[in-house]
Amino acid sequence: MRLWEHRSRTMDVFDRFLNRDPEARARFERAAAAVDRELAGNLELCAMFDQTHQAAVFENAEFARQAAVLRASAPAAFAFLAGVYEGLPATESAMERRGPANTIRPEDLALIERWEGDVREAQRQLRAALTSPPPSLWSTLLGRLRGGRLTGR
Repeated sequence: MRLWEHRSRTMDVFDRFLNRDPEARARFERAAAAVDRELAGNLELCAMFDQTHQAAVFENAEFARQAAVLRASAPAAFAFLAGVYEGLPATESAMERRGPANTIRPEDLALIERWEGDVREAQRQLRAALTSPPPSLWSTLLGRLRGGRLTGR
């Protein structure tokens, strides 16, 4: 066996230990980009609602399609995203409710604005998960010894 072949096999073992898989990373990047675009579209619909007060129907297909990849690749960001998408029907309902003279109740407006802020935070967390460095060997080792997930970066 040549020296470079030995090094290559050693690096393969380390890559498996650290869960570095280029295809999995590429799937995560595609999934995150698709969900980020969907969230951006939903924010545009919120902006239109702010101007026209016409209810909108938000998109949620990409999140449903990419959920498994996001859950595996960025569990913390996925948990926050799931909460945002769970709040989607309540936000749509708040947009549709009208009071006298076509007014929107203050609590409905607060719910819509809170959801819009959560969407922006979800985008920030998703983008941060994309740019975060791989976990260090030390944190990976400690996490495996403790029997849990990775503890830090």
